Parts: sequence; structure tokens; C-alpha cells
Amino acid sequence: MKKFFTSEAVSEGHPDKLCDQISDAILDACLTQDPYSRVACEVFVTDNYMVIGGEITTKAVVDYEKTARKILKKVGYDDEEFGVHWKTMHIDVKINTQSPDIAMGVDGAEMGAGDQGIMFGYANSETKEYMPFAITIANDLMHLASKLRKNGAFKWAKPDMKSQVTLNYSKAHEPKIDTILMSVQHHPAYNQEEFKKFIKEEIMDVVATRHHLNTDFKVLINPTGKFTIGGPKGDTGLTGRKIIADTYGGYGHHGGGAFSGKDATKVDRSAAYYARYAAKNIVAAGLADTIEIQLSYAIGKAKPISIYFDTFHTNHVADELIMNALENEFDFSVSHMLNALELRKPVFLKTATYGHFGKDHLRWEETDKVEQLKLYLDKKLSSPSNY
Repeated sequence: MKKFFTSEAVSEGHPDKLCDQISDAILDACLTQDPYSRVACEVFVTDNYMVIGGEITTKAVVDYEKTARKILKKVGYDDEEFGVHWKTMHIDVKINTQSPDIAMGVDGAEMGAGDQGIMFGYANSETKEYMPFAITIANDLMHLASKLRKNGAFKWAKPDMKSQVTLNYSKAHEPKIDTILMSVQHHPAYNQEEFKKFIKEEIMDVVATRHHLNTDFKVLINPTGKFTIGGPKGDTGLTGRKIIADTYGGYGHHGGGAFSGKDATKVDRSAAYYARYAAKNIVAAGLADTIEIQLSYAIGKAKPISIYFDTFHTNHVADELIMNALENEFDFSVSHMLNALELRKPVFLKTATYGHFGKDHLRWEETDKVEQLKLYLDKKLSSPSNY
């Protein structure tokens, strides 16, 4: 039986990702001056107009408009005819301070969650990053395409791009690429044949080969025929709308909370990162080949209301031992998550493009609990009470 799975990713020039980057750049700017900044920053962009809104309580002095224009320039928005220009975009700033009702719960003797909600962490053994294959490939396509556009090798390409990867899992442990779809904004005066040839040979094939996968997949490039009007001129953007591309590409569940623009007292972000940290270490330690962890929190409360996990029948030890490991080797309290993952540092702009997980320069991607988990497991298995 044929079995397919598809994930998509977007480039840094996609309108939603543009908003994510500006929200996180503002967060980082606040944290650089004041590590205890409280930030919930949302960005909306359409055509040549942007609104920066939200609630920020900080001692930092930040020029929000200047920060936004810096991101616009970095991404490559310098063409008013077919997109927008970083110099001339109209930007309104509507920033308020955080509600004292929320601050009251977060600022207690034992730091409480900044909101209620559910969060998920996931890891599997498909890739060396312990990430699902499809989203890893989709993000790599976008990263490479954007890199080649910026260094001039990818002629005619503009910032706005999307990728979609369909894998064939008919042989569960031997996935093959069935289809790669890429939509890439381009200058109208382009050579279509040369453009598509470059995408297939210098982007798609390179990424597929890098992951030791086939290159005889079906190819779709700009299926409507052309893609000249892009970015905010062609589509409205909003912070937090790419939550599946930001995480695991549709594998497992999602709690619904977005990440970008939120400081880590918001458990939408910190608990999702810590759940990923726990899941990755569990898989790396060999307790299971796949695990999904769910956490739930109440506003103002320090510890989760519940911890749940599912190994999808890939566990190598009893479920009880995995739960014991989660409860004894990981601390899901808000203050611990912030400290352990160093989430008061300005690290968030790095997460705003090409996914929040699977990157080796992020603290929650470290597998420093592996040996500790193995020792814990050995101790538990050698105890007479477990026989």
C-alpha cells in the first residue's frame, strides 16, 4: 500500500515569516538591554503598510520602527514595483504595557505561567537532528534557495518562496521523495526554462542528495505559471501564522500557540521548547524511536497541570519507566525552563526562520541529558522492585 506524508516550509521573505522575524527582532532588542522584559509583540503587514502592536513592559529603549526596517532590508525587500521597499513602507507602532493582572501571576515568589494552554514536544529517529524527514527537507530547500538568492547565484529570484515535500513511506524505513513543489517569486523579465532548471539541479537535487535520498521525484515549480507579485504586496502577513512549519511539519499534535514575539514567560514558547528538549533526549538515549510529549499549564501556576506522552509503540522500555524519567530527570516548572534553556538571552531571531527545532545552535536542541537518562534507566532496571 502506498503511504505518503507531506510537509511545507516558507522562506524568510514570506509575509508571515517577515512578521515573525520583526516580532522576534524586537523581542531580542528588548532582552539585550533588559533580560526581564515582558514582550508580546505582533506584526501585521499588507502592501506597503505595517502595524507593530502588542504589550511590552521593559526598561530597554528600542526603536521599533528602525528594527522593522532593518529586517526588511536584510530579507531583501528593496523593490516597490513588485514588492515593497524597506525605506518607504509606512509603519505604525501601537505598543502598550502588559496587563497587571497577568504580571501578578507571573511575578510571584514562584514564577507562574504567563497563560494557560497546552504545548507539545516531538522527536523521532528519522534524521540526525531527531526531526521528521519531510519538514527537514522542506526547510533545507528554503534555506538554500534564500542563500543562493542573496549571493546572486539564483538569478531573477525574489524573497517570497514556499516549498512542499511529499515523501513515500510505502517502505517504512526506506522513505523516498515522491514530489517536491517550490513556488518562487521572480522578476517578470526572466528565462523560465533556465530558472526551473536551476531550481531542480542546484536546489532540489542538492538537498535530496545531502539527505541521501532519490532525485527522480516529480517536480512542480510555480504551478500557476508565474509568480511576480509577492511578499506583502501579494499577500497579507501576520505574526504566528506558520505554527506547523515552525514545528514538525504536521507530525504529531500542536497546542495552537504561536512562538514569535513572545518572551519565554509565555509557556506557549518555553514549554514547547522544553518539551522538545525532553523528547529529543528521550529518543537520543534510546528509550524510544519516537515520542510526543504534551504539557498543560494554568496561568499563574509554576508547574504543569499534566504531563502526557505517546511513543507510538516504538518504546524500548516500559511506559512507566519513561514517565518516571520525565518526572524525575526533567523539571517543567516555568523558572527552571527559563534558566535551563537560557531563555532570557536574545536568541529568538535565530528561530524565526526555517523552524524552531532541529538546529544545533539552540540550547533546547542539546542532548546533554542522554548519559543521565541511561544511568537512571540502568538504576531502575537493576532495582528488585521492577521485577
